[in-house]
Amino acid sequence: EVVIVSAARTPIGSFRGSLASVSAPKLGAAAIKACLERAKIPANRVQEVYMGNVVQAGVGQAPARQAALYAGLPQETLCTTVNKVCASGMKAIMIASQSLMCGHQDIMIAGGMESMSNAPYYFPRGDTPYGTLQLEDGIAKDGLTDAYDRIPMGLCAEKTAKKENLSRVDQDTFAKLSYERTARAWKEGKYKAEIVPITVTTKKGEVIVKEDEEYRKVDFEKMKTLRTAFLKDGTITAANASKINDGAAACLLMTRQAADELGCKPLARII
Repeated sequence: EVVIVSAARTPIGSFRGSLASVSAPKLGAAAIKACLERAKIPANRVQEVYMGNVVQAGVGQAPARQAALYAGLPQETLCTTVNKVCASGMKAIMIASQSLMCGHQDIMIAGGMESMSNAPYYFPRGDTPYGTLQLEDGIAKDGLTDAYDRIPMGLCAEKTAKKENLSRVDQDTFAKLSYERTARAWKEGKYKAEIVPITVTTKKGEVIVKEDEEYRKVDFEKMKTLRTAFLKDGTITAANASKINDGAAACLLMTRQAADELGCKPLARII
């Protein structure tokens, strides 16, 4: 049996917002370190790490290993980066769980990390043609565009909305409810236990980021009047679509036997 004994996440920063100066591996490291501290487990007890990361260009070699080492794990720790686009973090947890179930390891860390704010623009390598070169956005290229048909994810969402008969009103209503629930949860302190604050150095000194950023920016009055983003007669807007963000999350997984031996109380079990 596999159990989760601790979990932590950073605040979610807006695109080019409060966490823009922090790389994905360092965000991941903060979440990993918090998991260990909350479970009171020494870093050298973790045998393997899986971390999801999608927009990897410019991040440097082996992002998961960077995160593990920044978090204080030994160099001997096995580390693997997972890219399954939006499901990368969840897939990392699934792979770690399967490894524990198979008896390959006893204690593992898994999660996901992303800094879309730090995604670079690309120039194609090769002979320089006459005239201007066109930059390509790394976020769109590696994260938000279908590699085969070159269709943006937003257009895929438009097709799904049409297929499932989801109107703009439906999506606006759901998005508004999500923002309202988030605001209420923050007000009631329900997210406080899962957050690991991030210290960011600015021109004005150090700033501690300890709260999600995006939900405070929404303007419900403008939601109904926003232009659609992908189709003229579409349904998806900047207000009801998923955001471009920065952040990381991780969890500490163990076999039930390892948790019992270490005196760790499970938060959940994976079946």
